Amino acid sequence: MSRRNNVARRIFERQIRSPAPGTSVHQARRFYEDIVPSYTIYDIDCPDYLFRKFTDDGQYLISFSRNHQDLIVYRPTWLSYSCKEEDCDLPARAKKFESFFSQLYCVSLASSNEVICKDFFLYIEGNQFGLFATSTAQIHDSPPTEGAIQGVPFIEKITFHLLRLEDGVILDEKVFRNDFVNLAHNTGAFLYDDLLAIVSLRYQRIHILQIRESGNLVDIRAIGAFCQEDDELFINFSTQGMAIHQTPGNLTENGVHHNQPNSEHSFLGGIKQRLLSFIFRAIWNEERDNALRFQGLKKKFYFHFQDYVDLIIWKVQFLDRHHLLIKFGSLDGGLHLSRNADHQPSFFAVYNMDTTEIVAFYQNSAEELYLLFERFCDHFYTMSRDSLYMNFISSHSNNIHALEQMRTIKDKANNFSQFIKKMMVFLPFSCQSLIPSPYLDQSLFRYDEKLISASDRHKPSTDHPIKFISRRQPYILKFKIKPGPETGNLDSRARKFSSFLFHPFLPLVVSIQHALYLQPSMNIHFRG
Repeated sequence: MSRRNNVARRIFERQIRSPAPGTSVHQARRFYEDIVPSYTIYDIDCPDYLFRKFTDDGQYLISFSRNHQDLIVYRPTWLSYSCKEEDCDLPARAKKFESFFSQLYCVSLASSNEVICKDFFLYIEGNQFGLFATSTAQIHDSPPTEGAIQGVPFIEKITFHLLRLEDGVILDEKVFRNDFVNLAHNTGAFLYDDLLAIVSLRYQRIHILQIRESGNLVDIRAIGAFCQEDDELFINFSTQGMAIHQTPGNLTENGVHHNQPNSEHSFLGGIKQRLLSFIFRAIWNEERDNALRFQGLKKKFYFHFQDYVDLIIWKVQFLDRHHLLIKFGSLDGGLHLSRNADHQPSFFAVYNMDTTEIVAFYQNSAEELYLLFERFCDHFYTMSRDSLYMNFISSHSNNIHALEQMRTIKDKANNFSQFIKKMMVFLPFSCQSLIPSPYLDQSLFRYDEKLISASDRHKPSTDHPIKFISRRQPYILKFKIKPGPETGNLDSRARKFSSFLFHPFLPLVVSIQHALYLQPSMNIHFRG
């Protein structure tokens, strides 16, 4: 039998050989080495929409109107044409967007003064629900408000919409008023199974909601000023008791009678108290001698006490159904994400929602946290139990090639502590920010990660095609993806960037090249 790699040979070998235990899925994924998107249709005739992504199960393609008012959902219809040669002629109909996708519906999400956040979308695969967000304009000069963090801008109205993607019916909505949630790239929200965490930066609360099978968004708890469900009731009862035992003279200030003390300024928030107590106990337990304990507390706790008090919650992710990974930092670092984010001091806390305790606390330069990140990176991704394809995303904890790349970067680093900070910038991970396509599996293909990667972000674009090389046959070119016009851009000085929409299991890729003052150019890459 010929040793040439092709689908027929793989099918024959699958019939006569049994894979090693636990490797059947990985052996099946090797079929993708021979089933590749080898043909490209350039500058396809497509609607003038903002195309966001495929859902993780490949059932839907999400897009938005240019005025950020409407949601348009398509279903991939797959291919009606085949082509053996790269330069073969397809009929004009095959070069239209409608040959690959059929529009299911168009739904108006935003009101007249709201717009859709085009970078925000979360998919609940088990129920085929989609979570979208709309908001009014951001206001930077926010007036002082009780309970709000000074210096944080606010948005008059933020609405989260839960849709059934099968027919576009809006099932439920959750509205935040005069608040600030970072919607860019799903930063301010994290979905784990049926649990949803939304971070209010302005009021420093983590709202935990449950998405019911009926399509309802149900408030479970809010973590911030209070941790236990009855904390607010207890504090209000205690402050009322304090007010009763005070004399009327003590309750009069500038001729105004106060019925109770202002609890907002009397106590630190519940999550901040848990954090300070954990830091205190951790420093206390470092030494057994009381004199050394007090000395350590003076240097490590009391000297930095105000710095700890001033920390704000930046970002949150679920580790499982009971634990949250919370990132704390300064006010400026939480609002202005820059290329030098690794220079911003930040801290990570693991919070148990059931016991309301901080169970671990690390600075962003902690070697212990980096080792956990290096060895158990997949645990930080916290994939949903319903997700079939997300479990095969390459990381340095499950792929030797990704691990070698990271170790090469580590060996070149001049300062190991600064290298750790750069790695910790990725934590907590943004929810559903990775593309589960097998063509981005680093155990199957090698490609230039500066131009294309599994990260759901724009990449700089060139006029040269991106090559995908076989891992098992290092010198064999499997296929190429070239964004932009076939002949390249006439203005080579224009700054260009590309976005890639990979189908999670079909050999289908949509590349969109963007350039300043030019119409986006869409190409469709499929198996010919």
